[in-house]
Amino acid sequence: MRKSFLAGAAIAAVLLVSGPAGAAEYTTILLDKIVDRTPDQTWAKIGPYCAIATWLKVTCVVTSGNQLSVGTNRRLNGKTDEIIVAQTPYSYTYGQQPSDIQPGSPIYYHGTLAVEPLDRGRKTKIVYTLLYDQAPLGTDQAKAENRAARTKRFTEALENMKVMAESP
Repeated sequence: MRKSFLAGAAIAAVLLVSGPAGAAEYTTILLDKIVDRTPDQTWAKIGPYCAIATWLKVTCVVTSGNQLSVGTNRRLNGKTDEIIVAQTPYSYTYGQQPSDIQPGSPIYYHGTLAVEPLDRGRKTKIVYTLLYDQAPLGTDQAKAENRAARTKRFTEALENMKVMAESP
């Protein structure tokens, strides 16, 4: 019995060291923008779950849930579902199903939109964090191009959020 236990432990150790084939390769993109409004004013303009339609220039429909609570789903451009997996009064985190992101490329993806008070609450920092598995993209060049495109798109979105938040 001791030999079979040791053999099993040895096999498990080899599997742990070698890791699974096609292992995930997570990367993050962290962007922020300062706005000259309070967190309440900022969140009121950019925080509603389908406000993304304005600041990311997409169509958005809430298909289930009540706008801003865990389990609420929005559909972007008629095909991409994003479900809220966490939320606070000034933030939400959503997840996308891999097949929604890029047909034939199962990238696991999460995003978080948050606002944080600055200058004793007189200003706000908008923070957008993307977390995704870049392994399915394959080459280093494809990963770099994908990262650059996401960074550009969400940098533009943050600029749009700033304009929205600071508008009368």
